[in-house]
Amino acid sequence: MVLELARNATRDNKKTRIMLHHIQLTVRNNKELSKLRGDVVISNGGVMPNIHNLLLPKKVGSSSKDASAHDDS
Repeated sequence: MVLELARNATRDNKKTRIMLHHIQLTVRNNKELSKLRGDVVISNGGVMPNIHNLLLPKKVGSSSKDASAHDDS
């Protein structure tokens, strides 16, 4: 099961070889595997990719709030 899910992670990242990072991604993204092997350290597995929401650029464009504010004028 782990290798099958790691193969899917490898394919999603457009790679042809399963690396330790793909196994790490598989274990951390799967709820059951994370519970079973949550405390296990996979050496050279890397970290989960994560960008905090505050660091993402602001969305530019009109939203429904902006459109309704302009209609009142």
